[in-house]
Amino acid sequence: MKNYLIVSKKILPDVYEKVIEARNLINQGKVKGISEAVKIVGISRSTYYKYKDYVFSPDENSIGRKAVISMMLKHEKGVLSAVLNHLSQVHANILTINQSIPINGKASVSISLDVSDISKPVDEIIAEMKKIYGVSSVKLLSVE
Repeated sequence: MKNYLIVSKKILPDVYEKVIEARNLINQGKVKGISEAVKIVGISRSTYYKYKDYVFSPDENSIGRKAVISMMLKHEKGVLSAVLNHLSQVHANILTINQSIPINGKASVSISLDVSDISKPVDEIIAEMKKIYGVSSVKLLSVE
């Protein structure tokens, strides 16, 4: 994934580690909310919100494991099947599929995936999916 780096925390400001500490306090239920968590670790709420979705530690179980993709598909037989086959070929494990009722010949589809065993970068998979017949658009909504 081209948007990520692995960097030693020795060269980063300690604020990133404090964001992770605050998130852990919240997730473990050791604090009542974000305000209490940021006060304990010594950062501002704005700092927490600025970095909370971008800073992770390697021991967090969900990192690099899940992705959510949104797409518009032509309402024709085999289009969704072709998308699912492609995801299978790159070793993505499908967790959920949500499809809207087709309107004007197109349907909105959201797919959540386990991407821990994928054979190529997510952005490359997205680019390939855009080339599948009947796929109007593909957007990566989130990676966790």
